[in-house]
Amino acid sequence: MENEKMLPQLSATILEEQAELTLIEVSHACAVQVECIVELVDEGVLAPVGREPDCWRFSGIHMRRATVALRLQRDLGVNLAGAALALELLDEVEALRTQLKAMGCN
Repeated sequence: MENEKMLPQLSATILEEQAELTLIEVSHACAVQVECIVELVDEGVLAPVGREPDCWRFSGIHMRRATVALRLQRDLGVNLAGAALALELLDEVEALRTQLKAMGCN
């Protein structure tokens, strides 16, 4: 057992789609600066409710999108525009899968 590698402990937070998070809460949850989340909003990756950054509210879906976009940037070196496009395509694939499932196709 001494030769087994120790794996780092991970922590996670489960959010409901209806949960509302502030800009600061999203940046903390994603472990990035607030400016990074603002850039995701500016690029169209995230579309929070509210007019000003201090009033923005994000849902659990926004958290998932932010996480995916940030991983694309970090792991694959994809720029924000590329991450936005990838998320749009992933959304389209999910919509098509839902349509297929509704038609009884698997």
